[in-house]
Amino acid sequence: MNPALELLGFGPDDRAVIFHADDVGMCHGADVAFLELSRRGLISCGSVMTPCPWFLEAADLARQNPKLDLGVHLTLTSEWDFYRWRPLSTLEGASGLLDEEGCFWRDIPQVRGHLNVTAAEAEFRAQVERALAAGIDVTHLDAHMYSALIPELIEPFIRMGLEYRLPVLLPRRIEADLAGLGLGDLDLSMYSALFGQLAQMGMPLVDSVIGSLTVPNTERDATYRAVLAALPPGLTYISLHPNTSGDIETIVPDNGHVRVEEYALLQDADFKAFVAEQGIHMIGFRCLRDLMRSGGV
Repeated sequence: MNPALELLGFGPDDRAVIFHADDVGMCHGADVAFLELSRRGLISCGSVMTPCPWFLEAADLARQNPKLDLGVHLTLTSEWDFYRWRPLSTLEGASGLLDEEGCFWRDIPQVRGHLNVTAAEAEFRAQVERALAAGIDVTHLDAHMYSALIPELIEPFIRMGLEYRLPVLLPRRIEADLAGLGLGDLDLSMYSALFGQLAQMGMPLVDSVIGSLTVPNTERDATYRAVLAALPPGLTYISLHPNTSGDIETIVPDNGHVRVEEYALLQDADFKAFVAEQGIHMIGFRCLRDLMRSGGV
């Protein structure tokens, strides 16, 4: 059984889920969706991209609503065609962080192909420090497009979590997430060894991660219900990208509607009732952070 869940009072058959809003601060619609869904109870937490244009609004919302459970979505990529962002720590090409347009690289293979570990860690730290300086009560660390799972960055990622005393998003069942990085075959034994060490250091870990499901809107409700009904016991992190309508369709013309449709689903009272009927326990990262800081794990 997951040690963190046991310490939080859950049993071996309980299913706990972190409903997480990624990409807070990326645009206005992401900020509005995160705030509204947090209030409605269908998002338990989220994480903010501090290099992005709407970070200041997200920080203001966090200061006005201190109960929001908000981490830092560590960022080394800027994937959209024309809506892009740059590092906080440097604009030097020698850092390996910038592409030919002076922005972050668009995908993870490009990040790794130009990686300077020292510069990447410095950028991660600059992003966390910006969130803290803005008054955000940071609850955890995760990474945009899973960049922190790159083999060369996993140890700096963990080190930062331990230094800041924050949980980091690392799934015990990590194979699918590593496969999604597009880096070919990676040494799973290295990750397994690290996870064993983390358990001894008091770092709470999730058991598995489920990413946003790209399905036609007519199938969205049924698909999400089927995924939730099939969840195994343990702690599952569900990566969501809700966005209100208005800006995301311009940023991502081809599939911005997916985020708007996900936002609509998470507002739906029938869907919320279904989650409750499944006996799913919603938790956020704040309770895991507090458990970690108390020395409980």
